[in-house]
This record gives sequence, structure tokens and C-alpha cells, in this order.
Amino acid sequence: MEKEFLDKFDSLVTKYTELLLGEENEHLKKEVEIWILYNHIAKSMPSLVKHWNGQFPEAKQQIVSVISEIKKLNESKAN
Repeated sequence: MEKEFLDKFDSLVTKYTELLLGEENEHLKKEVEIWILYNHIAKSMPSLVKHWNGQFPEAKQQIVSVISEIKKLNESKAN
């Protein structure tokens, strides 16, 4: 892929993170990327996610932590 496209797409994810959470940094942006991709996969291929969750329970717990952090930051931004 072209670097120009990747830079533009990165700016989209950066702005999304800022609007969703009220702040943006590389750590939060990476968590939002993981959250978005995991949610998409869970909706489009739930059997794959179920299999992955069973195969890597410790990674599933990390996903749960990421989702909880995003939810908490989003809720605190809304208040």
C-alpha cells in the first residue's frame, strides 16, 4: 500500500480515537484498532472468535480489558 494512503487512514483512526475517548495517543489508538477489528471479526465470523477465545484464553482476557478501558474512557468523556 502507498504510504500516503496509510498516513491518511492513520489520521482517520487518530481522529476516531480522539472523538471516541476524548484524547488520543499511540497506546489508545492501538487499543481502538484492536477493539474495532475484534468486534468486526466477532460479528462477521463468530465461530472463528469463539475458537480463538478458547485457544488463547489469556489473550481473550486482554481483549476484555481493552474493551473495558475503552468503555470507561468513552463514558467518562460523555459525562
